[in-house]
Amino acid sequence: MCCLSRRRLIGYISSIGLICLIGVTSALSADPPIVPLRGEIRDAETGLLLPARLYIQSADGARWFFAKSADAQGSALVYDKFRDAKSVEKHTTLSAHPFVAEVPPGKYTLTVERGKEYLTATKEVEVGTQPLDVKIELRRWINMAERGWYSGDTHVHRPISELSNVALAEDLNMVYPMSQWVTVTHTLPEKGRVDPQPIPTAPIFAAPTHAIVPFNTEYEIFSVGAKRHTLGAVLILGQKEPLKIGIPPLKAVADEAHRQGGLLDLEKHSWAWTPIIAPVMKADLYPLSNNHIWRTEFAFKQWTIENNWRDNPRIETDKDGFTELGWLHFGWEQYYAMLNCGLRMRPTAGTANGVHPVPAGFSRVYVDLGQEKFTPDLWQKRLNEGRSFVTTGPMIEFQFERFAKAQELAVSFRMSSQYPLVKIEQMADGEVWHSIPLKEPYETHHRLDWTISGNQSRWVAVRCFEQLPDGRLRFAHTAPIPFDVQGSSVRPTRDQVRYLIQRCEEEIARNKDVLSDAELAEYREALEFYRGKLATAR
Repeated sequence: MCCLSRRRLIGYISSIGLICLIGVTSALSADPPIVPLRGEIRDAETGLLLPARLYIQSADGARWFFAKSADAQGSALVYDKFRDAKSVEKHTTLSAHPFVAEVPPGKYTLTVERGKEYLTATKEVEVGTQPLDVKIELRRWINMAERGWYSGDTHVHRPISELSNVALAEDLNMVYPMSQWVTVTHTLPEKGRVDPQPIPTAPIFAAPTHAIVPFNTEYEIFSVGAKRHTLGAVLILGQKEPLKIGIPPLKAVADEAHRQGGLLDLEKHSWAWTPIIAPVMKADLYPLSNNHIWRTEFAFKQWTIENNWRDNPRIETDKDGFTELGWLHFGWEQYYAMLNCGLRMRPTAGTANGVHPVPAGFSRVYVDLGQEKFTPDLWQKRLNEGRSFVTTGPMIEFQFERFAKAQELAVSFRMSSQYPLVKIEQMADGEVWHSIPLKEPYETHHRLDWTISGNQSRWVAVRCFEQLPDGRLRFAHTAPIPFDVQGSSVRPTRDQVRYLIQRCEEEIARNKDVLSDAELAEYREALEFYRGKLATAR
């Protein structure tokens, strides 16, 4: 063979090798095939398809996947929020239709939840190269609506158009979206409209017992004019028309909101101005659980820690700041102090779902309608009457009867939980009157009858805690139930009054060069309100 032929042959062989190498490299670098993972979520007892919240995570925990509705009539909303490695919320809220997710071959964990009244369902699956069909069953452990109790989340940041899906997937009977959100002083709420479309004034029904109250306003003030300066937040719930006034002044906003039949919700206990606006605005609602309590780990350990009631031993902190339980107790201790000062706010709960890595209704408030038919107006009325409890897990139903002649109040509490109840506390005027001894193996149901009598006015409540398998606690806390005796009033402790006075004094000093004298006058009014309580403090 001549040299030329030999060179051609060698070149041909080299070309073949190169082509083979390219083919092998391409095969190795190509994306894995995408395989449909199809599924249904059904009620274990009725067999009916259920709306729910779905998580799909790879077995190694590294990747998350989102489902779509497999039915043209269905809906699926992706929720993808990340704060840090321990604060991740990646789920899809699904309507009551089959779903499909596109995933590469591998092992996955599917987790399904629906509000607080169904047990969490998990399913491990392995997807090969062919489509896989799964069925996941959810089991109710309690049905609160059958008992006359209906749930709500009074602080949501989602477009109104999404909330029918969310309300049903989370089994929330009432949802209050912040359709107007103001962050600068003296700004009309219309300037902070979240949805471009006109805001409806009538409730929107996702189902006969699941409603969205669309017209609500959040004043969350981070700037005084052009100056970055935080004041705090307050929610106006259930208004009937636009509020044509900015904030401050505080009283004018409160008066207009109340004129329209709206409720004022303090939103969070630790805001700088919360001790001021509670008496000045005559706030209606106090959040016993708020948007810093998540399904994932507690993250805001340093947030507003400068406002903490530092010498209160019940507010737990560690080297990083608040613990989750310490954050809750901070809110509760301030609530008890305000109640003892005569500020009879009723409890509520909200998540700010849409902003934070938390599902809607993770913290929620249940309202007792008894035998009456559910309507949004009735639910809000009963909320404002304090016929309620707040929960992140357990349930506390209660009924009470007053006996005027005997000066007695008889209250019956029924506690239920998915996980073992490890602590039940009877509260009187903000103190643990009695801690009910519980012994292992812990129960998930407990009945408590409590009779209050005497010649001194007071308020009582019950709170309980369940323990999850990972050791984390979830709680429920009833509204305060007043026991009023003519000629007496509930008295705060001197420590409670001093803390509230201190907070007012700090805020007056912090704002003296920022707010006008007329605006500071409302702060001084709050200060004088608390100073007036010192004379009768115990």
